[in-house]
Formats: sequence, C-alpha cells, structure tokens
Amino acid sequence: MAKKKTIYVCQSCGYNAAKWMGKCPECGEWNSLVEETDFSAGAKASSTRERGVYSKPKSIQEITYSGENRIKTLNSELDRVLGGGIVPGGMILLGGDPGIGKSTLLLQVTESLGDQGQKVLYISGEESEQQLKMRGQRMKVKSDNILFLSEINIPYILKTIEEINPAIVIIDSIQTMYSPDITSAPGSVSQIRENTGALMQVAKKDNIAMVLVGHVTKEGNIAGPRVLEHMVDTVLYFEGEKYHTYRVLRGVKNRFGSTNEIGIFEMTQYGLQTVANPSEMMLDSRPENTCGSVVIPCMEGSRPLLVELQGLISSSGFGNPRRMATGMDHNRMVLLMAILEKRLGIDLSSYDAYINVVGGIRIDEPALDLAVIAVLYSSLREFEIPDDLMVLGEVGLTGEVRSISQMEKRLMEGAKLGFKRCIIPKGNLRGLSVKDMELMAVDNVRSALEIIS
Repeated sequence: MAKKKTIYVCQSCGYNAAKWMGKCPECGEWNSLVEETDFSAGAKASSTRERGVYSKPKSIQEITYSGENRIKTLNSELDRVLGGGIVPGGMILLGGDPGIGKSTLLLQVTESLGDQGQKVLYISGEESEQQLKMRGQRMKVKSDNILFLSEINIPYILKTIEEINPAIVIIDSIQTMYSPDITSAPGSVSQIRENTGALMQVAKKDNIAMVLVGHVTKEGNIAGPRVLEHMVDTVLYFEGEKYHTYRVLRGVKNRFGSTNEIGIFEMTQYGLQTVANPSEMMLDSRPENTCGSVVIPCMEGSRPLLVELQGLISSSGFGNPRRMATGMDHNRMVLLMAILEKRLGIDLSSYDAYINVVGGIRIDEPALDLAVIAVLYSSLREFEIPDDLMVLGEVGLTGEVRSISQMEKRLMEGAKLGFKRCIIPKGNLRGLSVKDMELMAVDNVRSALEIIS
C-alpha cells in the first residue's frame, strides 16, 4: 500500500510546503495554505493521470495539417473574440463574476451549435437536470444534439465523453469537479490542476473542443492555481456590473487569434444579445451642453469604438486633494495633471480631480491623453466642449502631442455617428482624408486647448 504523507498547498498559487505557514512564501497570500494528503513517489499513478497521448517524435515535414476548421458559434461577438470560432481540440477558459452571464452565454451558444449538427455535451456540477431544463426552456434551447449531464465525478465524466464522442464539451464549472483519486476537496489546487490535465489530454487525443467555466476571486482573477491559465489555449473574461445591462467579453490569452478583441453584449430577459453598434450604445445617454465631457475614438483590437470621457474638477476641503480615475490608469491621470500644471502654469494643488470613462469600458491606450487634459481644463474653466468635436492624441512630458496609430479607422467611425470636427496630432495629418469632417492638427497641448476654449 502506498505510503501517505501530509503536505500544505497554497490555494492561490499551488505552492507546496511541508508544514503550515500563515503566509505563502511564493505569492504572499495570508491563510491560503490548506492541508492535503499526498502519495510518495512509489505510489501507483491515479486513473486520471494514466490517460495520455502516446506518439512518436516527427519532423515538421511529416506532420500533416489541413488548415483551420473552426466551428462557428453564429454569435458574431463571441466569434470575434475567439478569432473566428472554436478550434477543435482547443481548451477555452471562461471566467467572470457570479451572475455576470457566463452560463447564459454558453447555453445560448449550444443552441446555435446544435442547429448546425454539432453534438454538444453540457456538464454542470452546480445545477440539477431539472434546473438545467428550466433554464433551457427560458433560453428556448430545443436542439436534440445537446446533451445535459449533472455530474462532478471526473472518471465518470471522462468515460461518458469517450462513449458519446461529442464535438464540444462544456464544463460548468471546473471548481466543482471532483476526482476520488485525489484526497483534497473539490475546488482545491490539486483537484483543479489534475482534473484540467485529464480533460486536456482527452481534448487533444480525441480532437474535442473543451469550454471550462471558472470562478473568480475577489481580486477578479480566476480561482485556483495560475498554472490553470497556462494549460488552456484561450482565456476569456466576462466583465461588467451584474446590475447593469451591458457586458464586455475580453480575451487575455488566445493561441489561435488576437487578444486585443472585445465582444459587447446586452443582458435582456431573453438572454445576452449582441450589440451591433457599440459606439452608438456608449453615447446613447450623453448629456448636452455640459462642461467636462468629450468623445474619443479608441481602438479595441481591430474595432473602432467611440467612448465618452468625463472629467470633474472641484475645490478640495483637505490639504491632500483627491485624484480618482475610473476606466483608465490612475498614475497616467496624475502624470497628465502634472503636465497641465508645469506646461500651462495652472495650479491644481487645491482641487480634487475625477476622471470617468462612461460605459464600463477600460482604456489603456495613449490616445486618451489629450482628451483627459481637455475635460479637466473644461471643468476647471467651466466652458463647454462642442458636441460635434472629438479629441485624441498622445501627450509627452514636454507637452507635445504625438501621433497615434489607425487614425483613419477612428475618424470614419466618428463621421458615421455625425461628428464634424476632430483635433488630431499634427504627425497624423499627412496623407489623411476623411469626408465630411474638419481636421484640426496640433503639435502641443496649449494649441489644442486654445481651439477647444
């Protein structure tokens, strides 16, 4: 009989220790080490580990490849983020806050996949068969090609997959799966790592696409060891407030496509609906004739997106004024305010400053810089930025306005929604022609603010 020993495993990073410690020396988390039972090196391997793909080494000329044969989900936003559809044999990890719509989106996708003749196996460890039927009826899921299974036992799940041989398997969620060969509880590091490894071997061997739903921690990261994100091919995050209607699906890892794309959905009583024109959606409730508001055309992957940026300057009642930024990097905002003070001689030391990117979108590109300075200056001097004017450009530490990429796509999106003027960097003016839009090129911050005011 195999000799057993006790180890302590960090539930955040998977670090192993011989004794309990209050703080994990690997990731620095407190009270994250949990006692688990481990087998010595002489123990027999578990049944989940015995599965594998056994093949001989080949040269690159010997390997046959017939090209990508992606499975279309017929959901334009999801296909965009995936890079064109689901790759057979690929593993997708979908994470997001509770109630954000992960299961709703996947259940909708199964209906379109089933209508195309794809056999889908939906395995839920959180809902019974009756609950799955109730939710399926609400989402109008009727295809006979969709099979539901309420189970958490990994060996039985692997056996079922082998018997049915579906094209796509959905695991909802990986934290609820349990293997009796591992003594720790479901959701522990050992269970998640070993069960994901067993599912990955089946996916690669039988060319089955696997979609894993992952819970997230309070910090917003997928629960379990970080190695989980390294094992899968694609990692998607569902973002947005569950009490608001709009959701953003963002790819943070994709071996088969770009990680710069986003998908935008609206939550309705009939499920998640794709947003055909996200720019129009973002500007739907924009106030008129107000100071501290401007529209910027930003890029999310290959998609131009018009977003409203709001700024507020108010007198501070304390010696240390507040600086708050929502939807952009806080440090970048502080840097831009320092440029405003140094290059234009505006004293902001006695004012609180707030920046908000409307719509729950986060923008990290430098094209936002000039718009941030514009809305703060507009709020401070209390003048309105014209409603038909867009502002964009990167700002350097000396106050110069630098050129940015993909300018023509941004301007065409603005012209489509009725914007007539745009302040752009002088370096982008060469060879640029956009119908029905007046372009005002600037090379420094002072020139841009003179045009706006």
